Amino acid sequence: MAAFLLTVGPFRIMASNVQEVHPDFSGRGTTAMKPEEFVAFLGSERASAILRTDDGDLAIPAMEAALAAGFRVCEYTLTIPGAFECIRETSSRHEHVVVGAGTVLTEDQARKAIDHGARFLVSPIMDPKMIQLAGDLGVAIIPGCSTPTEMQTAHEAGAPLVKLFPGPAGGPSWVKATLGPLPHLRIVPTSGVTPENARSFLEAGAHAVGFVAPLFDPEDLSHQNWSRLEERGRSLLDLCQSPSA
Repeated sequence: MAAFLLTVGPFRIMASNVQEVHPDFSGRGTTAMKPEEFVAFLGSERASAILRTDDGDLAIPAMEAALAAGFRVCEYTLTIPGAFECIRETSSRHEHVVVGAGTVLTEDQARKAIDHGARFLVSPIMDPKMIQLAGDLGVAIIPGCSTPTEMQTAHEAGAPLVKLFPGPAGGPSWVKATLGPLPHLRIVPTSGVTPENARSFLEAGAHAVGFVAPLFDPEDLSHQNWSRLEERGRSLLDLCQSPSA
C-alpha cells in the first residue's frame, strides 16, 4: 500500500491505506485500458518513465533498465527514431506495464501509436481536437498546458489529466496555488521535475510526476550504463512512493 493524494469528486485527500492498482489486460487486447483505469493506475504508481533520445538503438535497453527498476508506466516520445516499434515491443513484452506515446501531435500519430500498443497518449500542446479524438478512441490523453486557463479548457474538453509543460517558475508552489481554486484538475508535471522537487510536487497535489533526463541521464545513455540507470530509477521510485513522514 502507498500514501498518496486521491481525488474524490472536488476533494483531494491523503490516502495512506489505498490498495495498489494491478491492471489485468488478459483477454482484452494489448491496448485495452479505459481512461479512468489509467488515471487510477498512474495515481497509484505516482511516477512515469519518459524517454526522449535521438538514438533509436538505445531506446529499448534504456527503457528495460527503467522497468527493471520498477516503473510500471512508461512513455516513448515519438521523436525517437523507431518509436512505434519500441511501443509495440515493450507493450508485448511486458503485459503489466502501461506503455504510452509522447509528443503526439496529429491524428495519424495517435491512431498509429494505439495500433502499436500505446495505452495512453501525451502531447506537448493542448489541442481540443486531439482530446476529442482520444475520447473517441477510448484512451486517456494528457495534453500539455502551461496556464490554469489551458488546464481548465482541457478538462472541459474531456482530458482526464493535464501535463504541466513547460515547468513554471515556482514549481510545486505553482501546482498548489492552481489546485486551490481548481481542485478537480489532475496535474502531471514532467518538465523540470528533479530528485530534489519530485516529492514536493506530489505533496503539493500533483497526481503523479514524469521523469525525463533525471532518469534517462544523457551520459548514461551514451555510455549504455544500464545498471546505473536502473539504480537511479529505484531511487526515484522510492522517493515518490514511500509513505509521507
